[in-house]
Amino acid sequence: MFKTKTDGGSNNLCGKNVYLLRKSRVPKMSQRALAEKLQLYGMDVDKNAVQRIECGKRFVTDIELVALAQALSVAIEELLK
Repeated sequence: MFKTKTDGGSNNLCGKNVYLLRKSRVPKMSQRALAEKLQLYGMDVDKNAVQRIECGKRFVTDIELVALAQALSVAIEELLK
């Protein structure tokens, strides 16, 4: 059977890393600031969508994964490890 969630019940693999990378920036980046930056990369998201990604309630497409990596200035692999 096809699996759409992680063993922990999350809908994505990158949410926790998005949170950690966002918080580790100097100065820290808010969810709103990340949403605004993602909009520059073509993602139609708001602060609530970023929060849902970080807590694993929202699926993340491959196109969104690329935008997240660009907005956080990291390689895609950093989001998935």
